[in-house]
Amino acid sequence: MRWRKGWLVALTAFTLAGCASATDSAAVPGPVSAADLAKVTLKVGDQKGGVKSLLTAAGLLTGTPYRIEWATFTSGPPLLEAASAGAIDTGRVGNTPPIFAAAAKAKIKVVSASRSNVEREAVLVPPDSPLPNVAALKGKTIGVAKGTSAHGQLLNTLHHNGLSTKDVKLSFLQPSEAYAAFTQRTIDAWAIWDPYTAQAELDAHARVLADGRGASNGLAFQTASTAALADPGKNAAIRDFVVRVTRAQKWADAHRTEWAKAWATETGLKVEVAQKAVDAGRDLPIPLDDAVIASEQQLADAFSDEKTLPGKVDFAAYVDRRFATDLAQARSNG
Repeated sequence: MRWRKGWLVALTAFTLAGCASATDSAAVPGPVSAADLAKVTLKVGDQKGGVKSLLTAAGLLTGTPYRIEWATFTSGPPLLEAASAGAIDTGRVGNTPPIFAAAAKAKIKVVSASRSNVEREAVLVPPDSPLPNVAALKGKTIGVAKGTSAHGQLLNTLHHNGLSTKDVKLSFLQPSEAYAAFTQRTIDAWAIWDPYTAQAELDAHARVLADGRGASNGLAFQTASTAALADPGKNAAIRDFVVRVTRAQKWADAHRTEWAKAWATETGLKVEVAQKAVDAGRDLPIPLDDAVIASEQQLADAFSDEKTLPGKVDFAAYVDRRFATDLAQARSNG
């Protein structure tokens, strides 16, 4: 399922013509020439080598009609801060960072969606922890990266067990910091996602106290800065890029061993950690439809109801579906 030459030619022609499905929020920039697109440097935010290594493994980083400049972030919130500030043009994040970004009136839009296995979003405890269930977390210290998908999953997990985040002590830590705190027993539990879940299970023998079933929608999003979407050259590059990511996600699902090896090489993860995370089920592309928006609105409302966010967030206002036709074709063509 490598990049098909004929399909690439067709996509390039489509991109340069400036065609697009209707966007929810802004006028789509006009066409750009091949010469102008070649002058574009697309600044892409990445986490734990995910998108870069995915595209590399799928053979989809070759032949881009623009340059790519990569920047690595520890989690979604700082990535979106950089996008809003114009430091990057696009990047993939989980389900919660766009909600916090919207609350902060960030200059970003969600432009495509995917879904992964929610069982790999987990609240972990050490193997010898005396805590038997989520209710026992009352008064305990839980490590979590603020505004991440783990934060959203933890919020719902606590609610489903008669607790709120006010009933526990949240220690806001980025994943590498939280892993150290977890192994050193300075926190009682850790809310986290793969590949960190797999790493903690294999290397620290962590026990899953609760996973994301019933507590997470498993969504992730490709986002873009509003400035980049308004720029004709960068808009064309983002269109091409998100289609490549969609095709790479489909490739990875059909080539899990190859993907795990590439991911391990790119990030320094142990191969067995990467393989465990991949085998559990990674992101698969889905339509950025009304059901996705409604699910995100429910999560946003949960944060607002708990006063974690000031006021109500209108998630739909931060969605831009200008690439819907292109992405639908990529999902169906394989």
